[in-house]
Amino acid sequence: MYVFDPNKIDWTKTFVDPELVKEEGGEIILTNAPVALRMGEINKLGEKLNSPVICYPNDTIKIPYWDNYQQARKELEKIDEVIIPPRNAKCFDVKAGYFFRIESIDGPQVGDLNLFNANNYKEKFYSGKTRALHGTHLSLKDQMWSTLPYLRPLATITYDTLDWYGFDKDGGSVHDVIGTRCDPYTNNLISNNQYHYCCHSNLTRALIKERNLQKDEAENLVHDVLNVFMCTGFTHDTHQYFMKASPVRPGDFLEFYAEIDLLGVLSACPGGDCSAEHSSDTAQCHPLKVSIFKTKSNILNEWTSPAVSKYNQAHGL
Repeated sequence: MYVFDPNKIDWTKTFVDPELVKEEGGEIILTNAPVALRMGEINKLGEKLNSPVICYPNDTIKIPYWDNYQQARKELEKIDEVIIPPRNAKCFDVKAGYFFRIESIDGPQVGDLNLFNANNYKEKFYSGKTRALHGTHLSLKDQMWSTLPYLRPLATITYDTLDWYGFDKDGGSVHDVIGTRCDPYTNNLISNNQYHYCCHSNLTRALIKERNLQKDEAENLVHDVLNVFMCTGFTHDTHQYFMKASPVRPGDFLEFYAEIDLLGVLSACPGGDCSAEHSSDTAQCHPLKVSIFKTKSNILNEWTSPAVSKYNQAHGL
């Protein structure tokens, strides 16, 4: 097998010959990054080389106050916390400009997170577009995007104690946006059981009890989640969604900056660390903690919430 030697390519040239890169054993993934554009027009290169093309290049998406976020998080004051019992869910509120953390406290536990605009529940987390923009798993500096027609960041990940995990030999990683959430309908389809404490049901119950919504209204608001701490991927042979024991341990946390006023709903998954099964009472489960912080720094005084999408919604009419 030909081993790619990047030293044989002069990357300083205005034009880098993509065919030479492939001849030398290199793999080309086309994007709109400056180094890629030096190889020529993406459309023509895609046709010529049959190389994968990044569908939604995110090079132009900037986080203008990122450095301020990192400075502000060094001076946080905790103002509230919510404990999510095992096989249950709770709501929590976070003001725009505040930070929140989801933390493992007693043992390895996975959480399913829904996010809403606290002032307009129609604007909620869009797992599919977030996946398209950032990839199958989220970590530091990735953002959770809202549904159309709003399409703006709801929250930005500012710290991740599991960032070290990366991708393992099976292709697994943590904090995925590929699994939808465990739900009683799929469970019934596969096992013919009636189980009422899947994450979908837990999230629904929390909205009913804590936001005084009717059952149909609450269930229709529940959406595909960020699987916090869950270790997942796709099998190499059949490309099916898999899960394995989460590496999360007490003290680990995922931290976010609230870009707008948020309603969060978090379920402590019945699968526990999701090492064996979910949608049952078999797994050992633990509570999760959500902590909410405001910063004591004034470094974000000029920050404002991002605007909704500027698309004019003409749709060619």
